[in-house]
Amino acid sequence: MISSSFNPPIYLDHAATTTMTPAALEAMTRELATTGNPSSLHTSGRRGHRVMEEARERLAKAVGAHATEIIFTSGGTEADNLALKGLYWTRQAEDTRRRRILLTGIEHHAVLDTAEWLEAHEGAVLEVIPVDRDGRLDVDAFATAVAHEPETIALATLMWANNEVGTVQDIAAVARTAAEHGVPLHTDAVQAFGSVPVSFKDSGAATMAISAHKIGGPVGIGALLVRRDVKLTPVQHGGGHERSLRSGTLNAAAATAFAVAAKEAVGHLEAEYERIASLRDTLIAGIEERVPEATLNGSRDANHQGERLPGNVHFTFPGCEGDTLLFLLDSVGLQTSTGSACTAGVARASHVMVAMGRNDDDARSVQRITLGHTSSQEDVDAVLSVIADVYQRSKAAGMAAGRK
Repeated sequence: MISSSFNPPIYLDHAATTTMTPAALEAMTRELATTGNPSSLHTSGRRGHRVMEEARERLAKAVGAHATEIIFTSGGTEADNLALKGLYWTRQAEDTRRRRILLTGIEHHAVLDTAEWLEAHEGAVLEVIPVDRDGRLDVDAFATAVAHEPETIALATLMWANNEVGTVQDIAAVARTAAEHGVPLHTDAVQAFGSVPVSFKDSGAATMAISAHKIGGPVGIGALLVRRDVKLTPVQHGGGHERSLRSGTLNAAAATAFAVAAKEAVGHLEAEYERIASLRDTLIAGIEERVPEATLNGSRDANHQGERLPGNVHFTFPGCEGDTLLFLLDSVGLQTSTGSACTAGVARASHVMVAMGRNDDDARSVQRITLGHTSSQEDVDAVLSVIADVYQRSKAAGMAAGRK
């Protein structure tokens, strides 16, 4: 039996959001003390504009882009919405035959729900490309789909790294296949940026979404990278900010902190990848030893080749409700998740697991443990000290009958 709990609690949900770095927090606090709309023409406004453009330059350098390709948004969800809707409407206006959207079933809901809205309200036709049991795109199926009547395709979209099981895709190869047929590719790189090497220029993507709070920056700011030859129809209108693609008063303090966090994350990426991936591997091996019934989901990335996000550990614990396991872990001071925080508390199987070929029970019996820049060996040891007992208690509680 578990005889003690961890106090303070140990945070193991870095994929949902991670702690702001001291440098990012200091930069944001400093800028919050200033006044001035970056669009104003007086001295304070011009200062704010300079701060915004300096942040834009630093962020662009970190993500392998030109500064003019950075469109600041409120986060990854808004960036995905602007990309999908903006590309679809522009491509439709150019050729009304362009109604098809190619995507996978493992996309974040910011992409899936946007695509489904376009299907319901704008006449889009969704074509779901299969993935394998690790969540990796079936590249042959994608190539076949994109080569079939490419003149009818509005866009394709594929997330760079999955937020639930951590699988990393070869975005550059997929973008090349799409480009051969004149099809723009959007990629949600919210989980990938800051964890694995990401270059917008080298990716070949038309648009790419990133977010600050996943890399040690503040909540409430992200960016959509838009290649300079790509046209988008804006989703919101107003003062014509951000290349007239995203109107709204610019947040200089958040942008500065975003840029600082991005520079730090990219600057330390190689060392942090190895450190965190080693902790991940230890945790995976320890869980498999203590709970032999548990099954790892996603690639093992045994040789650290970038096939899996370094901090992602995702297991199926058969016979357990994921939520039960989560609350039992939380009761002893270990904060984990069952998947995306955007759907936490929603009583249904993981759509990612279902797309990967799992049945509903297995898709509900999951736990995601994600490590980040504050994680340590002590955190891993804490999980391993209780996981077997927590699993047995959760299994004894059983699956919720009739739950969907």
